[in-house]
Amino acid sequence: MTLRKRHRESEVSTDSLNDIMFFLLLFFLILSTMVSPNSIKVNLPKADAEKIVQNQTHPIHVALTKDKKYFVNNVEIQKEGLQAEISKFAAKEAEPTVLMHLDKELSIQDEIDVMTICYKLKCKTVLATAASEKK
Repeated sequence: MTLRKRHRESEVSTDSLNDIMFFLLLFFLILSTMVSPNSIKVNLPKADAEKIVQNQTHPIHVALTKDKKYFVNNVEIQKEGLQAEISKFAAKEAEPTVLMHLDKELSIQDEIDVMTICYKLKCKTVLATAASEKK
């Protein structure tokens, strides 16, 4: 009489793991969209508004109205003379800065044109904005 041992393999059923992983993925996806960056509390330092900062540099003010009139330091000029006028004021400064006052109805291309001229003249550019209303 020969005894045969039947060898049985053990299995782990993984059919339901796909469903569990899907629900976990969905849970974390929904949770991550609900977290807002405004919920991070940071204690910011306070600024003293009465302190006056002495600035030795004088920015070059470039204004562009919605009807495409160019002004450099409140003097109206033609678009063709914009680079020459900015370079005249930039030569007087060690690190020239151009403060751009652009009408909000202008296209982005108008802003890029002014910034390209400032880049060629190695001027820093700052876009002036209106003060927001305090709530």
